Amino acid sequence: MKNNKRIAKYLYKTKETEVSCKLNIDGKGKSNIKTGIGFLDHMLELFAYHGLFDLDINIKKQDLDVDIHHTNEDAGICLGEVFKKALGDKKGIRRYATAFVPMEEVVARVIVDISGRPFVNIKFPRSVYRLIGEDNYTIEYCRQFLESFSRHFSIAVYVKLESSHGTFDLHHTVEAIFKALGRALDEATSIDKRRKEAPSTKGKL
Repeated sequence: MKNNKRIAKYLYKTKETEVSCKLNIDGKGKSNIKTGIGFLDHMLELFAYHGLFDLDINIKKQDLDVDIHHTNEDAGICLGEVFKKALGDKKGIRRYATAFVPMEEVVARVIVDISGRPFVNIKFPRSVYRLIGEDNYTIEYCRQFLESFSRHFSIAVYVKLESSHGTFDLHHTVEAIFKALGRALDEATSIDKRRKEAPSTKGKL
């Protein structure tokens, strides 16, 4: 599918949630995020800003009275689908990228491959799983979001964390991951003017 403007909308509906996303890959980093989970909203704003994506996410229906699981996961699903739709036939993209982002004691490394094959390799230290942040957000919710996003975008995502002194703050950790993901996708989705086809010897991704 050809999409020269690389702009898309996507609506994802289930019995629990209704999520709408609008994306401009070649944007300026502007966002309007309303998931109902304040912590996730903040992380997605950082993702859009550092990836230079214009991104709107609005969740009209949710079941936050139960927990944040469905809303968090479905936001990842909708974001993955809208990226896949906006990217179109993937002609000329760079495909691969790596980004390192420090946030005080934490360094997050994120590697992406827009391969058409979903895969997630996340290496979090055990101590990170004991942390709880704002809105009861945990690193497990972060992992679930990344898995949903990767699966529905059909990309490979690798995440690794390091700490300068062996301890982690949840806010710093998740913030570094989302910023690094934004920066990596900015590079991977950028156009290499030397390439006319999708970056694969098969001719398509």
